[in-house]
Amino acid sequence: MTKRVTVLMGGFSAEREVSLTSGRACADALREAGYEVKEVDVSRDMAALIAALDPKPDVIFNALHGRWGEDGCIQGLMDMLGLRYTHSGVLASALAMNKDRTKTLAAEAGITVPHGVVVPAQRLAGEDVLPRPYVAKPLDEGSSVGVQIVDVGDNGPALPADSADSDDLWLVEEYIPGRELTVSVMNGKAIAVTELRPKVGFYTYEAKYTEGKTEHIVPAQIPEKIYEEALNAAAKVHEILGCHGVSRSDFRYDDTKGAPGKLYFLEINTQPGMTALSLVPEQAAYKGMSFPELCAWIVESAVSESAMSKSEMTESGIAAPEFVEPAGESA
Repeated sequence: MTKRVTVLMGGFSAEREVSLTSGRACADALREAGYEVKEVDVSRDMAALIAALDPKPDVIFNALHGRWGEDGCIQGLMDMLGLRYTHSGVLASALAMNKDRTKTLAAEAGITVPHGVVVPAQRLAGEDVLPRPYVAKPLDEGSSVGVQIVDVGDNGPALPADSADSDDLWLVEEYIPGRELTVSVMNGKAIAVTELRPKVGFYTYEAKYTEGKTEHIVPAQIPEKIYEEALNAAAKVHEILGCHGVSRSDFRYDDTKGAPGKLYFLEINTQPGMTALSLVPEQAAYKGMSFPELCAWIVESAVSESAMSKSEMTESGIAAPEFVEPAGESA
């Protein structure tokens, strides 16, 4: 019997447009893979959403990004409705969305992270809370929304004066020079390391989602020791947060004083983008998995918050895929 999959997309976060692009791409890929697919643009009307989920699908493919879509909120609703859904559950999603909590857990596991502090927007709008240069970013946004580097000699504070009326929290971190790296993980197994080289400035929202703005180098041309460290750290964070399915961890690699340099974990994304420019599909393709195969694997590995253990998933055939190393490639 053909499985019925409902793809949730859009939503009402700052990442709505990216989510719509991801959701449509995944829906098309799942149809190509043989699933019966329904697309739902999620609004704040939960009654309308619940009605759109009737008849009950076999699996919810969660292609929502940002607040309310990957922070445990929609996951909690799916749990209440008894629906099976992709990606991580309530707790892992909520922890991962809070960058500071994630960093704390990573540091406790022995993973190096940048020094940082969490402050209200009011304070950041009025003063420097760390010596410049530093990085300021919303505590619970994704896709590099709002991220900025405050450098020595820049005029004014990190945020405009009207932010003093905001109760939002921001994470302010020491600026780590060097290179931008990212690692995808599928059910505990790290896939590959990609280096991201923005052609202008740093890896902003625009650089992430505008074709031609950033060069992707996979596998990253970095020392083997650092490559393996990045793979292991990404898999470890995925594990300690209790993530399921796919995640993607971001790093800074400071080799400005020569090799081997130092690797810093920044954050984890429990629902990575699935657009034409997205990194998880790119790394999966590098390992020989097509986009429809990747989307199908995500559906088949879907679990609820009462998730199966790793051993149960392995026994059920939902273990991480065995990739074939591309010929002639090495870290």
